[in-house]
Amino acid sequence: MTRVKNINTWLTHLTQESKTSLSVDCVIFGYDEEGLKVLLIDCNMPPYEGKKSLLGDLVQMNETLEDAVIRVLQRRTTLTDLYFEEVKAYSDPNRHPLGRVVTIAYYSFIKISDYKIHDSEDKHLEWIPINDIDELAFDHRLILDESYKSLKKKIRNHPIGFTLLPEKFTLMQLQNFYETVLQIKMDRRNFRRKLNSLDLLIDLNEIQNNVSHRPAKLYSFDFKKYNKLMEKGLLNFTI
Repeated sequence: MTRVKNINTWLTHLTQESKTSLSVDCVIFGYDEEGLKVLLIDCNMPPYEGKKSLLGDLVQMNETLEDAVIRVLQRRTTLTDLYFEEVKAYSDPNRHPLGRVVTIAYYSFIKISDYKIHDSEDKHLEWIPINDIDELAFDHRLILDESYKSLKKKIRNHPIGFTLLPEKFTLMQLQNFYETVLQIKMDRRNFRRKLNSLDLLIDLNEIQNNVSHRPAKLYSFDFKKYNKLMEKGLLNFTI
């Protein structure tokens, strides 16, 4: 009887040089009154000493990719219960100085004031404005840029931005948020016309207090209505 060769047959011939490690890299976007920022850490691996990098680590033998992301975030930052989304795999053979490492990138988007970041003496964590970030260690600049593209698409087609605003917000605060994250300038009338067409804002019949300018009306987002419309396939949410 002829033996059929399959992947298991060839696995016994793998050499140490041909083996590949798997890692995860996490892009943590944060928003506050100063704008859009990214959480970075000091890199101490040659030849990238002195540069910043994303948060990441190798995937352990007993972990899923999602388990590894949760571990990295908890151990490096103490962040828990974060929503994160997969971006893509990066497999350039020369992307890591220690050998063949394929990484899977994930991103998350948080309101900075809602989370306290754990900082360690050996690896300083820092929120850096996205426009101030230049070169990063490894291929992390590429990962950041492509994760940012994914975030902007998500922001345009899902109401995740409303979870980063105050529960009661003005239309100007809402427009500033989208302009800051998307890095575009929006026409005020067209922006408000689009919001009216979605019919998902609740007029609270309240105005701002303790402001130096003319107080503006306050609104909240109707998540219940949004969820019902999405379940029925009756809504195309696009900003």
